[in-house]
This record gives sequence, structure tokens and C-alpha cells, in this order.
Amino acid sequence: MNKKIKIAVIGGGSSYTPEFIEGIIKRYEELPVDELWLVDVEEGKEKLNIVGNLAKRMVEEAKIPMDIFLTLNRKEALYGASFVTTQIRVGMLEARNKDESIPLSHGFIGQETNGPGGLFKGLRTIPVLLEIADDMTNLCPDAWLINFTNPVGMVTEAFSKYSRHRKFIGLCNVPIGVEKGIAEIMGIEGDRIRIDFAGLNHMVYGFNVFIDGEDRTDEVLNIYIENSASINMENIDPMEWDKGFIKALRLIPCPYHKYYYKTKDMLENDIVKFKEGRNRAEEVMEVERSLFALYKNRELKHKPKELEKRGGAYYSDAACNLISSIYNDKGDLQVVNTLNGNTIKDLDRNNAIEITCKITKNGPIPYRFIDEFPIPIKGIIHQIKAFEVLGAEAAVEGNYEKALLAMITNPLVANDREGHKMLDELLQAHRSYLTNFFKGI
Repeated sequence: MNKKIKIAVIGGGSSYTPEFIEGIIKRYEELPVDELWLVDVEEGKEKLNIVGNLAKRMVEEAKIPMDIFLTLNRKEALYGASFVTTQIRVGMLEARNKDESIPLSHGFIGQETNGPGGLFKGLRTIPVLLEIADDMTNLCPDAWLINFTNPVGMVTEAFSKYSRHRKFIGLCNVPIGVEKGIAEIMGIEGDRIRIDFAGLNHMVYGFNVFIDGEDRTDEVLNIYIENSASINMENIDPMEWDKGFIKALRLIPCPYHKYYYKTKDMLENDIVKFKEGRNRAEEVMEVERSLFALYKNRELKHKPKELEKRGGAYYSDAACNLISSIYNDKGDLQVVNTLNGNTIKDLDRNNAIEITCKITKNGPIPYRFIDEFPIPIKGIIHQIKAFEVLGAEAAVEGNYEKALLAMITNPLVANDREGHKMLDELLQAHRSYLTNFFKGI
């Protein structure tokens, strides 16, 4: 008899949770989950109850024998779990608003996972996720931790260096979004395409493109060059790539690369919105209000299409896919954040990378289609990796100097005086969530 499958979702009151429920329902034959625990903190109690009741209606409508539990007791949810997913936002959307608006007030890009905002999301988040991983060591030592809390790369870096619990995987929806976008411009079904991805979280590149198992990279790149603006995410301004640049690069960038290769254009757009009193955090708050109003409707018994307006669409479905592949030892290929090992020669073996992996019951095995990063992308990847390492160390140690170095090392800042000012202002703005930096004060 198979062991009972218990899944704990930390941050269960998230607006993404209905997508996760849908993913479990449609995979129930291959992933027969017995218990699904949705966990949140006191501040998220109302959202947890709203989402939890929708989840129960969805399961009842699907007529599957899965019990759903709602709790604020994390340890109760973790005890005996088979899989744990983390989708938390320390400081809620109000903290994201500060991550975006404070850098913009200094004339720098404000974005929740890149640049100054990404650093501070990491500083707030990493200590909490390490506590969860520590609890797992005691309460569910055999469980896999599937994290899609951003910044995933920096978080995975922290797990590598500081976590006693060693069964962790980082997950991002960007590669899935790129594959779906490429399938759309090629006019084919999404399951016919597969791309070899390698890089870092939110800095991952598509190297080889296969359609029905046949290498069609050159053909796809030529079509992509003419349609690049159509492959994007809800939270990033749509912009065409320069055709000559993509032709020279011979790789498919992800939408987040626009922050690094189109910095001036992205900043100008964000500054215009900022001066009009708008930013992405406020847009998300409005989307969330609309979503939770929908979720309250007792007649709603499925995931509403409006959820796709959130920038993280497909995150939860990707998580369900990953969990099923581990549980069933499928050995299929998926893109995840894991430890480098001996995959990429020019990075440390304990560095986190985002790469196509074979997914087994023992976790991900990186698929080695390159030995090192090509020269055109090597420099920017190493710079962002230094940022991630410094940020992870600063978060755990409460180390001001490492936080300062992380801030100024990031290419979206690259300014010592202004970077120093932003660091100090953001530290004060998030003081209540940064206890490692304010011990004894």
C-alpha cells in the first residue's frame, strides 16, 4: 500500500492557491493526495479562510476523496508531510510597495525580485524560510521542500549554505511562460515544445528548442526575432528586442532580461508610472481585491480565469507537475533551481542554478547540455551570482557590509553613494521584518 500523501502549503492564503488545487485535482489519478494543509499567519487569516473555502468547494465539485485543512499552526501542518510548498510574502504587498517605490524615488528600477527590491525581499524572506526548513528536519525529514517564494535564486543559495534540511528545490514559472509563448508564435500545442534552459533564476536563457523531439533551434530563433514582444509576463512591460542583438546572441532571453539589457527603457517606463502614482505593487493589490471578491462567491467552484492577470501564473501548476514527477519517479525533464554540482564548470558546485533537470524520486539531476556559460552571458551571470551569494549571507548574518556590497554589486544599482542611501532607507522602512540587522536595538 502506498504511503499516505500529505502536502502542506505554507502561504496557503495566497491568491495562487486555487491554481494549485486545480493542479492536484487534474492529477489525482497519478498523485492521490489524502490531505492538503493550507497554512498562513495571523495577518493572512481572512484570506486563508476565503481561499480555503473555495478549495473545499473545488474538491467537492471534483468528487475526489481529499481532505483540506486550514490552520495557523505551521508545525501541525508540517508533521508527517510528504511535500511542502512555500509561497510566502513577508511584509505582505505593503512591503512590496516599498521595495518598488523607494528605489524609484532615487531614480533606480524598483522591482520585487531584481535590484534593490529583490535584495530586500530576500533579506526579509530567507530567515523565515530557513526556519520552515529547520522545522521540516524535525517534523517531516523525508519531505521535499518546493519553494516558489521569490527571489528563488537567492533563497536556493541560502538553503545550500545554511539549511540542515537538504531536500529542497526552487521553482519559477518563467521557463514555462517562455515555452508557452514560443509555442504560440509557432502555432503549435504547448506540449509539443521543449527548450533546454540554463542560467540563474530570472536570468535563464533558452539554448536549444525541440518540437516533437526534433531540434528546430535556428528556425525558432528566426521566428522569435520577429515576434519577441509577444513573449512576456503580466508584470513586465512588453518591449521588442533589438533584432540584431538576438541574432548575435543566438539564445532566447527571458522577459526579466529586459531589466539588464534594456535598463534605460524599463526605468523610463517605471518612472513615468511612479510620477503618476502607480507601480506594480498597487496594480497587484487591485487584482488581489478583485480575485478575493470572486473567491468569496459560494457559487464559484473552479479557478477563475482572472487569476492569469497575476504575474505568477503557472507557478502552482508547475509545482504540482514537479511533485507528481518526484512521487512517480517519472524521469521527465523540467526546469528547476537546484545545486550546480559538477554541471557548470565556471560556478561553484554549491551555487544554485536554474537548469533543465531530469526529475526522479531522489530529486532533480541537472541535464548537462553545456559545460560552461558562453562568453556573451558569462559576465552578467557571475555578477548576479555574486549578488545572490552576498544577499543570502547578509540575510542570515544580519551583515550590513555584505548587504551594502550586494546592493552596489547589482548591475541595476552600480552606484556606491546612491546604493548606500537606498540600503539605509530600505533597512529603516523594513525594520520590523529585519530582526537580524537590528539585534539588541
